[in-house]
This record gives sequence, C-alpha cells and structure tokens, in this order.
Amino acid sequence: MTRPGRADAATDTRTGGARRRRVRGGVPLPLLLPALVGLAFLLLPLVALLVRAPWRGLPDQLSSPEVWQALQLSLLTATAATAVSLVLGVPLAWLLARTDFPGRGLVRALVTLPLVLPPVVGGVALLLALGRNGVVGQWLDSAFGITLPFTTAGVVVAEAFVAMPFLVISVEGTLRAADPRYEEAATTLGASRFTAFRRVTLPLIAPGIAAGSVLAWARALGEFGATITFAGNFPGRTQTMPLAVYLALQSDPAAAIALSLVLLAVSVAVLAALRDRWLTGVT
Repeated sequence: MTRPGRADAATDTRTGGARRRRVRGGVPLPLLLPALVGLAFLLLPLVALLVRAPWRGLPDQLSSPEVWQALQLSLLTATAATAVSLVLGVPLAWLLARTDFPGRGLVRALVTLPLVLPPVVGGVALLLALGRNGVVGQWLDSAFGITLPFTTAGVVVAEAFVAMPFLVISVEGTLRAADPRYEEAATTLGASRFTAFRRVTLPLIAPGIAAGSVLAWARALGEFGATITFAGNFPGRTQTMPLAVYLALQSDPAAAIALSLVLLAVSVAVLAALRDRWLTGVT
C-alpha cells in the first residue's frame, strides 16, 4: 500500500508534469501575436540604435575630450551616489524588514515613491528642500556655506534620491527571506544587536546588497530629469552622460548615438551581472 505522502508527491509530480506539457505543447494564436508584437516593440529601438550607429567613426567620437569628461563625471557621481545609498539604504531596509512600528507601511510607500515620481518633479522637490532658499538648504548655506544646487555634489544628491529605493527594496526583500533566528541566536550568546547585524546578518544578505548596489548604480548612471533640474547642465561640473546625449542630439546626432551605445553597453552589463540572481529566484 502506498503511503499518503508518497501518493500525494506522485500526484503532484504527475500534475506538474502535465501542466508543463500543456504549457509547452503550443501557444494560442491570440497570445502569440501580441507577444511577438510586444517583443518587436521593445527590441526595435535597440536594433535601430545598433544599425544606425556610426561604427567607423565611433573611436573618434568616444575619444573626444567632452565625451570622456562626461563619462568620468558619470562614473564618479554614480559611484558616489551608490555609496550614499549603501550607507543610508541598508539601515533603512533593515528597519523596514526587522522592526515593527506605527506607520511602517506609510514609510515603505514614501521610500518607494521616487520609483514612480517623475524625475523632474523629484528635481523640483530637491530644489525646494536643498536650494539656497529651500527648507534645509538655506540653513546649510547660512550655517556652513554649503550650496548643493548646480554643483557636482548636487548631481550625487539627485542621483542618490532616485537610486536609493532600488537598493532598499532589494535589501529589504533579502532580509525578509533570511531566517531571523540566526540573529536571535547570536544575541542569546551575548552579541549586541549591532554585532549580530555586522557579523551574522550582513554576510547572509550580501547577495541582495550586491544586486541592489548594481541596480542603484545603473539607475544613477542613467538619471536625467532630477539631475538637470537640480544640478543643471554645466560641462565638466554637472554634465553627465545622459545630459551629454541630450545636448549632442541637438547639434551632433552621431555623438549622441555613440554616447547612447556606451549607456546601452552598461545596461547590458548590469543585466548580465544580475542574471544568476534572477534565475535563482525563478527556479
């Protein structure tokens, strides 16, 4: 006589196999056609970018001082914004995932708000908060002489504002998936909460932190709206790669395409870096 557990497992196996066979057996035409149109809609602009790229003149386009200046500034500010996101975002993610306090749902919604907020609106909000006449900016200017708008530091602030939610969401999800009993065991053995976080939790959530950092860095590298609104478009000081693309498109389309190819290559590299993590989450 077959044990109930084995019978259930066999039934689930047969059901899962049949379900897989039904999915792989064929795609209904009403689903196939929109799927192919959607795929073409997403791929066509990228293919057009590659087809129309000035491949022969690409080395000359990318070797110009303006391009390297914008590229170096973009890499510098995106890395600095990611560092700010790590320092502030990881503790924030831990707070949302490990503590229970009134209004936690509202706080989580506010943290993720920059994900759906138009970047230009984010730039205006930063000006009202950190500008010379802003809520906090006027105090920073009068007390410490710190002016953030239209400076390289302002670029970092704008990029961190739009990029940090990506890191917080990634790290919070990893923290919720991690078993909190390891932290509890460390505290029962005499470790403080911070020591348990540093010695136990951080190694457990390191993959989530790495994935969130890559996403935040890529988002900061491609930021346009908040940057041009809060920091302006000054070559060598606030002109990042997306701003250089926008400016070149008006006078030198070939240079705009070359810069776009660089950003496309970075995006592909980000997808390749996160591919294993996504596949692990799916399987």
